Amino acid sequence: MVDAAEGALGIEWIEGRSIRYLLPGGTEEDEDEFVNEHSLHEIVDPLKEYGITVDALMILIGNELAKMHVADVIHGDLTTSNMMLRHPNSYTPRDAGIPTQLVLIDFGLSYTSNLVEDKAVDLYVLERAFSSTHPDSEPLFASILAAYAKGTGKAWAAIEKRLEDVRLRGRKRSMIG
Repeated sequence: MVDAAEGALGIEWIEGRSIRYLLPGGTEEDEDEFVNEHSLHEIVDPLKEYGITVDALMILIGNELAKMHVADVIHGDLTTSNMMLRHPNSYTPRDAGIPTQLVLIDFGLSYTSNLVEDKAVDLYVLERAFSSTHPDSEPLFASILAAYAKGTGKAWAAIEKRLEDVRLRGRKRSMIG
């Protein structure tokens, strides 16, 4: 909530963890504090505490990104650090099969755009974040894209084609330096 006239900004505390922490390979700055508060068993599979599987989480991510892009909102900094999973103790689910909620955060670089290019670049940024933070994450990202495709419907064909173009530009840039 923003009230520019009154100079007021409303924010919400999200009781939960970042997706970066919850997925294999991710870490957070406060990991030592978390380790001290939890048993080793809890740390082995942090998603168990949230009552959700990795596959279901990837679908949640794809669905939320699709909703955002259908509304022509471009995040600008999609990473697993900018996604939070609400703890089930702090959330009342609408769907009994999904005990938690994915919350996208840090919209400081966001803007509105209906351009396919901007949506494809948003997805590419997330794909690069996945590959650099979570080893062997190609199948995870493919699951996100499958859910995203379903959520964006007919628009997916153009976004998918542009995503391939963006990937090629990224590969050329990394080869040239």
